[in-house]
Amino acid sequence: MEPILLYGFPAGSSMGLVAALEWLGQPHRLCRVDMLGEMREPAYGRINARHETPALITDQGRVLTETMAIAAWLEARDSERRISFAPLSAEADRMHQLMGFVNTGFTGAFTPLWVALEMENPDPVTHSLLRAFGRERVSERHDKLEAMIGDGRYLVGAQPSLADALLVGVARWLEFHEVDDIGRWPKLAALRKRLEADPAVIHAIALEDGEMRPGTGACLGHVPLAEVIERFGA
Repeated sequence: MEPILLYGFPAGSSMGLVAALEWLGQPHRLCRVDMLGEMREPAYGRINARHETPALITDQGRVLTETMAIAAWLEARDSERRISFAPLSAEADRMHQLMGFVNTGFTGAFTPLWVALEMENPDPVTHSLLRAFGRERVSERHDKLEAMIGDGRYLVGAQPSLADALLVGVARWLEFHEVDDIGRWPKLAALRKRLEADPAVIHAIALEDGEMRPGTGACLGHVPLAEVIERFGA
């Protein structure tokens, strides 16, 4: 069977993994998950008890969760090195370093902003503190990433890699949470412009928005979430 990636909307970090699968070019299927509804239902806990996306149903029918684990699964099957680099190479080390940073401190910096956004009947003082703290942390993490970006077209090398995939799904949260203008970080702004103009990323965003486009043909279609839960849920 083909692997199935469960990706979340709206504005899920998993959008980048959808783009990575397009870059990889190997047959796969997708499952679109409403993070504000379906993902919170008890039934989804059979796929991921933490009620999070992304999740991957492997070609062996196993459920794999957590972004870094899914990225490692894809890397191990990237024999043509379309989204990764030769094992033990300096490029592979740098890619893993940047992936680790993006998936931890960079992504985690947005947590106070998500908490503030999802509060029901928020206390104004608490809400304001969360917003202020979140904006400060996000800006600081952007400063750090700006300093880490080299002179290449992408985070590592001349073509997009898994590091870029992890970044592109999360970086747009800067505007979503109205933190600051991306122009404050010129290297990151240029990188995002290139990534967001990439056909695979455009395709992934369109799918996230509910437009069922064909893409490169590597995606063999979408599987309904109910079917995924029934077939592969614990």
